[in-house]
Amino acid sequence: MNEMPIGRIISMIHRQNQKFLSKELKPFEIGNGGQHAFLKTIIAKPGVNQDELSSLLKFDKATTARAVKHLESVGYIERQTDNNDRRSNNLYPTAKAHTIFPNIQEVLERLNEEITSNLTGEEEYQLLQLLKKIYPTLNGE
Repeated sequence: MNEMPIGRIISMIHRQNQKFLSKELKPFEIGNGGQHAFLKTIIAKPGVNQDELSSLLKFDKATTARAVKHLESVGYIERQTDNNDRRSNNLYPTAKAHTIFPNIQEVLERLNEEITSNLTGEEEYQLLQLLKKIYPTLNGE
């Protein structure tokens, strides 16, 4: 088979995806490492703690800690000590996060449109279903 390996094409798509996001999200001080995904989840689930965030997004705890630290430093989230577990912090979006988030969501939607621009609606659906089928295999599920 002379086709490019699936892993390689996925890796190339991922790199292009990251370059696009890095450029488009720079004005919002959102960088690499999926920081937009962390912010989106904190906005959707105010009060989530870091362990839950790691689990929901399938990131390791160190990556989550770095993202949370950055989002806090630029004023998008606040940490509050959990009343039931003093060792745990709950994460809440700030007014600043709510203000800029529609712009971030627009960037994410533009990226998705660009990625799928050469696909029909049916092809996009099929691709999504196939990727969902592959993921559990790689994740050990």
